[in-house]
Amino acid sequence: MRIIQAIDNIVGKCVRLSKGDYDTKKVYNEHPLEVAKQFEDCGVKYLHLVDLDGAKSKHIVNYRVLEKIASKTNLKIDFGGGLKTDEDLKIAFDSGAQQITGGSIAVKNPEVFLSWLNQYGPEKIILGADVKNGTIAISGWLEESEQQLNPFVKQYRKPPNTP
Repeated sequence: MRIIQAIDNIVGKCVRLSKGDYDTKKVYNEHPLEVAKQFEDCGVKYLHLVDLDGAKSKHIVNYRVLEKIASKTNLKIDFGGGLKTDEDLKIAFDSGAQQITGGSIAVKNPEVFLSWLNQYGPEKIILGADVKNGTIAISGWLEESEQQLNPFVKQYRKPPNTP
């Protein structure tokens, strides 16, 4: 089993939201690098870093936080939030992400998400599927799609024994 700690970040601060409600934001640390180093000191190897500003504004925003954590720790970072274009993806990988998670893009623009899967492979691209009221939540939990969880995930699964 792999345990992956997560840091949700808004304006460069570590936050918690309740069910994606930005009005419930609680800052629990002003310094994401400090939190990431604490995780690493406890033996954590992987970090899921979420750019909630990016998710809300529909483009990558907090890539400097990603750069700082990637350059000052040995954590393997999965980055998500606001990744909508090839340029967003390039910025995330250039800033130190080893993997990215795409959720909203996989709902709203599956062709782009599939092109990323084909270009980078499943080792670098993770399908995100946050569920709210039985459907896939998108845009940082601000919207609900029409997509049900099982059919959504199934459309991205490779049939067994295919390259």
